[in-house]
Amino acid sequence: MRLIAAALLLALPLTSPPAAQAQTSDAVLRARVDKVLKSTPLIDGHNDLPWEIRERAKGKVDALDLRKDTAHLPLPASDPEAVPLMTDIPRLRAGHVGGQFWSVWTPPNITGPIQVKMTLEQIDIVKGMAERYPETFEMAYTAEDVIRIHKAGRIACLIGIEGGHQMDDSLPVLRQYYAAGARYMTLAHAINTHFADSATADPEHNGLTPFGKAVVREMNRMGMMIDLSHVSEKTMRDALATTAAPVIFSHSGARAVDEHMRNVPDGVLTLVAANRGVVMVNFTDTYVSEARNHWDADLSAEKARYNAPPFGGLYIGQPEKAKAAIEAWKASHPAPAVTLAMVADHIEHIAKVCGMDCVGIGSDFDGTPVTPTGLEDVSKYPALLVELARRGWSDADLAKVAGGNVLRVMHEAEIVARRLHKTTQPSYATLADLDGKTP
Repeated sequence: MRLIAAALLLALPLTSPPAAQAQTSDAVLRARVDKVLKSTPLIDGHNDLPWEIRERAKGKVDALDLRKDTAHLPLPASDPEAVPLMTDIPRLRAGHVGGQFWSVWTPPNITGPIQVKMTLEQIDIVKGMAERYPETFEMAYTAEDVIRIHKAGRIACLIGIEGGHQMDDSLPVLRQYYAAGARYMTLAHAINTHFADSATADPEHNGLTPFGKAVVREMNRMGMMIDLSHVSEKTMRDALATTAAPVIFSHSGARAVDEHMRNVPDGVLTLVAANRGVVMVNFTDTYVSEARNHWDADLSAEKARYNAPPFGGLYIGQPEKAKAAIEAWKASHPAPAVTLAMVADHIEHIAKVCGMDCVGIGSDFDGTPVTPTGLEDVSKYPALLVELARRGWSDADLAKVAGGNVLRVMHEAEIVARRLHKTTQPSYATLADLDGKTP
């Protein structure tokens, strides 16, 4: 606890007022950022490299050398949508990363014990990375671990489960994920779980079911952070009304800046402020830019227009002709530019509505095909902090967005868990018990 207090009580050096900051050179601002990141670990809430290792190297950690540049590795022929990897050790070092929540994700349409097996295999990938590169990585399970590992010059490896479907509706499975090292779970992913509505599916439960609320309470008891990225607004509100600990959004933006359902509306941001939670801002282009969000929707419509198997499309059964038509549409409808400054706009909006204690970074690197110009890979985090410094952010507030805020949330979740352990027994509630249904 003393380590955390020492790490979060940063010195508050005098900084120039905003008007003078505009005249400050990038070199001076970068020096400020570098100094901040020596004292406070930069913690990214979401990176999907474990899934990429599973897909590109069949889960064999030693088959993909992270000590070398991974951006120029051959793309897998089996995936025409694959893009170059955004993560490796040299670029993590260049980005001053101090802690990384590695996402362990399984497709939400996979059900039953197989999704539990896949989740455990990805947890094994994360631990395998720490074992293979001990000079760079070390597993972290508490906020104090993160601070200690950062002070030792290594990168703290944390685990986040990206979908409530992965617990297979079993609180004992959820407890075993915590025992294996997972420190947050996203309540739903792209589709509804049996107990929580997703942001990107038609509502089914009107938010959280009674079993879903039991999941939140059991996560509180363990000290596992509740992640509200990917869930519907009603699920967000229900979880915030249920939880005894601060929540996180591991990779979401501000809906007032880009009206995408994956982003957080202002009304919820005010609840997050009261909860002392943190919204870690996503770099995915469609969540950053309203114009890009609309362009992507138009592109999807054009793809359906030309080739929508098995039932329609002007060029159904003619994939090359359909591909040519889509390329022609793209040539006449160039994608709107998305920039690092737009990500900074999300951060500033969240800080304005929710407070400086309420915002962090959750890139979604290696889980998104396209990122803003200036934020192409894990080496670029300092550039984002330089942009905020240019806008007048103090060193203390840069430290909060870099990692101080999520460290505080993690620490407070641990305190709540210690208190609940004294008064509350593990729950053995089931979906059938509380919701009256069997999936």
